[in-house]
Amino acid sequence: MPLSDNEQRLLEQMERALYAEDPKFASAMRGANRRPGAGRRLAIGGTGIVLGLVVLVFGVANNNIPIGVLGFVCMLGGTAYAVSSKRRGPVGVVNAAGTVRPPVKRNNRSKASFMQRLEQRWDRRRDER
Repeated sequence: MPLSDNEQRLLEQMERALYAEDPKFASAMRGANRRPGAGRRLAIGGTGIVLGLVVLVFGVANNNIPIGVLGFVCMLGGTAYAVSSKRRGPVGVVNAAGTVRPPVKRNNRSKASFMQRLEQRWDRRRDER
């Protein structure tokens, strides 16, 4: 059953208010966009899975365990390739304003204990609010 004009207008107002109030949450709820090339990754990964299954069955039928293991590894690799995605765009932390801050690179680990590092992170987050 389609929405009436009044309900549609009310829904659009609620969406605009959500985007204005919390852009980070709104962008997370918007959903994942399919990237160009995702279908190609699925096709190549699916081909690897099918090829691995054929090699696995061939290895089991001939009692050749190394070939069966190779088929399983091929299936595993095809699955990993199909479900992985190519990283694009900025990598970092999203600020409250919706901009991306690059991650902090730390070369030398401090000698603070695990609990001290957690407390420091907690304090930093509390101070940001």
